[in-house]
Parts: sequence; structure tokens; C-alpha cells
Amino acid sequence: MENKKHIAVIIPSYKVVKHIEGVINSIPAEVSSILVIDDCCPENSGAFVEQKIDDKRVKVLYHEVNKGVGGAVITGYKAVLASNIDIAVKIDGDGQMDPLLIEGLIKQIVNGNADYTKGNRFYYPRTLSKMPFLRLMGNSGLSIINKFVNGYWHVMDPTNGFTAIHRDTLELLELDKLSERYFFESDMLFRLSICRAVVEDFPMKSKYEDEESNLSIRKVLFEFPPKYLKRFIKRIVYTYFLRDFNAGTFYLVLGKLSLLTGLLYGGFQWYKHFLINEVTPTGTIMISTVLLLVGVQSILSFLNFDIANKPVKPIQNN
Repeated sequence: MENKKHIAVIIPSYKVVKHIEGVINSIPAEVSSILVIDDCCPENSGAFVEQKIDDKRVKVLYHEVNKGVGGAVITGYKAVLASNIDIAVKIDGDGQMDPLLIEGLIKQIVNGNADYTKGNRFYYPRTLSKMPFLRLMGNSGLSIINKFVNGYWHVMDPTNGFTAIHRDTLELLELDKLSERYFFESDMLFRLSICRAVVEDFPMKSKYEDEESNLSIRKVLFEFPPKYLKRFIKRIVYTYFLRDFNAGTFYLVLGKLSLLTGLLYGGFQWYKHFLINEVTPTGTIMISTVLLLVGVQSILSFLNFDIANKPVKPIQNN
């Protein structure tokens, strides 16, 4: 691990007393600071850590009310910004993430090739058999949605909480606007895309034992879609209409106009001739068809442009 970088590990703590001692004891010595965020834990995990663990790197921060995993990480990020830390790593306290992987997780940030790195449990297919089926399907679906929403088409496993971020990038984020609960990881990717941060995956093996996930299917199905839609619209407007006008802007506008015109014109002509019991003229059908084909092709061209339009210059190198 690179000794020249000051590294902090942030551990949200909520109902993880059974595992957190082992997690902390496994964190490499090269880590400068360990921030345990007691998120109003009913098991008093913060006090447990202070009593059981004799490690000068450990500092416990307390929430008077439960803010969720995102809120706990935000508290950790603010503490990092108030110190001399260069890289902030977030791991869960339930033992799903091996602290010995921290060196690999931060490697691309240390080398100046990325601003934010995150674990990807989908890289090793053979280990996915241990992931509960519903969680596997859910994570796969969320990965597809997140590609559209945040524009990081090369990134998988967006809900993976094993992450690292460079201080320079952290300073650009409006932390108080980040979602505090289970939408936090997805919201982070959206905010990073607005900053044009370079995000890279870190391949890791999935690990599932006796830990339980607090994320419910109801939250995903009913709470996430409106948030995804809002952020998708914001990203498109900011990237292709406010920050810059480019080929993607042209493809998107042409595609939407052609599709809308083709549908309205074709539908109107069909309905008009249907009312008078006449066959819609071939020429009219062809005009509508051409408009629809141009629209579809333009949208596909926009997607191709959007996929290629990923950030390539890390913020830390600016």
C-alpha cells in the first residue's frame, strides 16, 4: 500500500456488533484513520468498539438519530475533509468486505488513474452462485438502470458499498444534497457524473454468510424509480444542453422530434382515414415510417455517443 497517501476507512455501524470487531482488526496497518459511525445503533455499537478495541487509529462518531448508511458515510466524509486524509475508503461493518482488499481498491486512485473506485462482485461469475437469487437479479437490474441514469456504462454493481474516493473529488461534491439512505450509492454515481469524475470498478469476489440486508424490495420498486428518473433528466440536461452542445445533443433532439412527429402524424392520418372507412395511402404510411426509423436510428446514435462520452481525465490531475 502506498505510504505517502493518508488513508481513512469509514465504517457505518448499525446492528453489526457481531462482526465489527473482526472487521476493524483486519484493517491493514497502513491505514491512518478508522472512523466508526454509530448511526443511532440499538446495539450501542459505538460504545462496544470503544470498550473492546484498543487501536489508536479508531475514532467513533455518534448520530443522535438514525440517518441510514448514506448519512453515516456523509458524516465520515465531512470528518475526512476536516483532516489531512487523501483517500477515504468505505466498508461495511458486517464482514461482507475483506479489509485486505483495500490496497487493490485504492490502487487506481493512488496511481492517478481514477477519482472513485468501487467493488464489482459480478466480475467473477463462479462466486455469484453464493449471492441470493433475488439479490442477484435486483443488482443486475439496478446496474442496467444506473448505466442510463449516471452515464457510467462501464460500471457494474452500483449498490456495492466497498468504495474509495480521492479528497479532490470529495471536495467538489455537495455532501448535504446526497441521499442519506439506501439510494446513497446510486446518488453518489450521479453526483460524480455531474463532476465528470473518473470512476473505475475493482473486481472482487462476493461474500455472503449470516449477514442480513436491510434493503427491501418495496423500497426499490416504489422509492427508487422517481429518484432515478429525476437524476436521469438532470444529467441529460446538464451534460448535453447546459455544459456543452455536441453531437449527442443533435442526435437526441433529432431522435425525439422524429419519433414524436412520426407517431403523431402517423396516428392522426390512420385515425382520419379510419373514420371515413378508407385505406391510409401508401405515401402517408411511408412518411410516418421514415420519420420513425430516423428517430430510432438517432436515439441509437445518441446512446452510442453517450457510452463513449465517459470521463477520462481524473479530477485529481487537474
